[in-house]
Amino acid sequence: MARLKEKYLKETQPALKEKFGYKNTMEVPKLEKVIINMGVGEATQNPKALDGAVEDLTAITGQKPVITKAKKSVAAFKLREGTPIGCKVTLRGDKMYEFVDRLVNVTLPRVRDFNGVSPKAFDGRGNYTLGMKEQLIFPEIDYDKVDKVRGMDIVFVTSAKSDEESRELLRLMGMPFRQ
Repeated sequence: MARLKEKYLKETQPALKEKFGYKNTMEVPKLEKVIINMGVGEATQNPKALDGAVEDLTAITGQKPVITKAKKSVAAFKLREGTPIGCKVTLRGDKMYEFVDRLVNVTLPRVRDFNGVSPKAFDGRGNYTLGMKEQLIFPEIDYDKVDKVRGMDIVFVTSAKSDEESRELLRLMGMPFRQ
């Protein structure tokens, strides 16, 4: 069992139950999935640009990404509907807990001048989004093999009803929020 899952079951769940006064264990908010999305804007001109992003995401998550395609045509961006413009991975279960564990304990502390993640990036329904400026902060990425620095969005989807519950859940799981 993943280390973070164990921590959730042994420490986080009871703490949340006590703080919000849940009577049933199934009411307690939990992390449902983590979605890592990498938009590759230059893929419109250079379709090969997507390969690097796919390799990076595979290395980071240990799972093959899905190629995302444009939903609408936008003439200003020289974009046609159905053109591949990015890739994403959805992690659930043990792989998800492993990833969050690595993100919180290994990756985020490697960021230069890091003073915590923004506590404002909740969407009102208990989901949290974290933006990364570069994929180089992940230890799985080999600096010499990187063709271009790319950013990514990491979305934490929780079963929490409110942002307050979600924030508390992520805080207890070790997410370093800014004070």
